[in-house]
Amino acid sequence: MLVKQISVFLENKSGRLAEVTKVLADNNINISALSIADTTDFGILRIIVNNPDKAEKVLKDNDFAVSSTEVIAIAVPDQPGGLEKALRVLNEESIGIEYMYAFVGKTEDEALVILRVEALEEAADKLVKNGVKVLSADNVYKL
Repeated sequence: MLVKQISVFLENKSGRLAEVTKVLADNNINISALSIADTTDFGILRIIVNNPDKAEKVLKDNDFAVSSTEVIAIAVPDQPGGLEKALRVLNEESIGIEYMYAFVGKTEDEALVILRVEALEEAADKLVKNGVKVLSADNVYKL
């Protein structure tokens, strides 16, 4: 139920993000989700891709500072309050959210969200037990 996320440390300078996307494109790696957290001097690009092991290798081979982290991918109803149920479950279980971001999927009635939380396995289990749709890694990598 956990998904591998690739994080890339980037200097905050023109063209650096384009270099990452070129390396991935040249290696037939598709990005299905991304988030960028930045400061004046650097940024962290977090991506979900169709082949995370290959992405990690080719980025390292091209001298990018790269790490991988496990996250949870959920699908929630694409309507007001759709995300609230999942967040309520985590709150009631006292599981903190480090960060989250949405991503594009091939569905019309669901919004797809990436969550980085404390206690990943416990969080995924609690979400499933409370009727939140947790996506498998294989399903996410195929989006």
